[in-house]
Amino acid sequence: MPKFLTRAPLALAVTLATASGAVMAQMTPGYSAYEVPDYQQGEAWLQQRLQQTDPGKKARNLIFFLGDGMNIATLTASRIYQGQLMGRTGEENSLSFERFPASALVKTYNTNQQTPDSAGTITALMTGVKTEAGVLSIGPEQERGTCAGAKAHEVATLLENASAAGYATGVVSTARITHATPAATYAHSIERDWESDADLSEEARQNGCQDIARQLIDRGFAGGLDVAMGGGLGNFLLASANGRRQDEDLTARFRQQYPQGQLLLSRNDLMAMSPATPILGLFSTSHMDYEADRRKADEPAQPSLEEMTLTAIRVLQEQTRSSDQGYVLVIESGRIDHAHHAGNAYRALDETVQLSDAVATADQLTNDDDTLIIVTADHSHTFSMAGYQQRGAPILGYANGNEDKQEDTAYTTLGYANGPGATAHNHDKEPEDPDYLQAALAPMSDETHGSDDVAAHAKGPGSQWFHGQLEQNSLYHLMVQSLQLSGSESESRSANAEQSE
Repeated sequence: MPKFLTRAPLALAVTLATASGAVMAQMTPGYSAYEVPDYQQGEAWLQQRLQQTDPGKKARNLIFFLGDGMNIATLTASRIYQGQLMGRTGEENSLSFERFPASALVKTYNTNQQTPDSAGTITALMTGVKTEAGVLSIGPEQERGTCAGAKAHEVATLLENASAAGYATGVVSTARITHATPAATYAHSIERDWESDADLSEEARQNGCQDIARQLIDRGFAGGLDVAMGGGLGNFLLASANGRRQDEDLTARFRQQYPQGQLLLSRNDLMAMSPATPILGLFSTSHMDYEADRRKADEPAQPSLEEMTLTAIRVLQEQTRSSDQGYVLVIESGRIDHAHHAGNAYRALDETVQLSDAVATADQLTNDDDTLIIVTADHSHTFSMAGYQQRGAPILGYANGNEDKQEDTAYTTLGYANGPGATAHNHDKEPEDPDYLQAALAPMSDETHGSDDVAAHAKGPGSQWFHGQLEQNSLYHLMVQSLQLSGSESESRSANAEQSE
């Protein structure tokens, strides 16, 4: 089993270095000590939080949902959108996870950026260590894009630590399975864009860095990962077979290395599968379709997020039926973010509603007594709501007093601070049209992320710690504590160890 270097969430050896409270972390030999900012002091923060609240019982299972780019305005607009789909005014509605008993605000910045990217934020969530934008499960000491020396700064992920402790593990996404959020659960890459070998820089090739797709096959599944489902088939196939790879067909490699496993390439494959693991589902060449587009087909070729969620949970439940340990599952609704970047509020809201449905399904399949469910976002967007609309006004419509779309000042309830809507915004489509681009102030080809806090919702064992305002990397420490992963599974381990015991 591969071994990876980590900073122990519950076993940090720390010494006070200065009167100002700076802390020096003592790491595995070869890993240089460095000053740890307050936000990286997981041990001290966790102990303080534990003293404030009864620790309660251990969580046997953990399901972590992430809505990529799902800022608080997206939650508000989506709950209204869902309510109006049901014939209500909408404002009184709640998304499934908004009814969870615990919630908190989460700060999202990267170590080098006020406004974060998805790689740095998911690394904080999956490893307990904030890092630079563009970096996956590698500490902030290594410069983005520089392969040489990166291996020494790899940080073990939640799924790696859980697998080492005997938990069944899985990751599901509607984005490419090699995209930033799912990749950070199993891969370590100093550059998030190295999704296939065609993306590697010459320096990366010379210094032996692996692309993310190969890491899924050679490190993820080899390290105990049971389920990985999403898009991104092109990063596993040779260019000669309509893929992107230059070296070999990784789907063939998967079949060869894991003959007992299952390769799923369609919704029909998903519906016909058995619980045998490992399972690799690659349902589209790149990102999976938006749900609004997927459901147009009478017989969709791709599964929905809800279907993948249900399948992954049932497989992991079957794998752990006779085990003392349960499972840890990470599920991403990745295309909320993509719709926002495109300035398309309709699809962003629709994807959020689909996430709500997937969370509801997970809640129905599990027991609050032994399963911790968390729903959060990695970062915000410039998406906002404006105007003085009457109760029940169409959430995708014009703001009150602006219904005359021929007026230059007409604006919709929903909009963006920047993005393609600044130039593409026109009145040849109604704002309820699925392809309508909301108005944006500053013209950009892609709308940007936002810097504001995001929400976290939780229920089940450990949810009592989700309150107030949290540093993003502290969620990792709360999850590890809820599962009661021992120090032996989360202690520092050499990244240069052999790949098998």
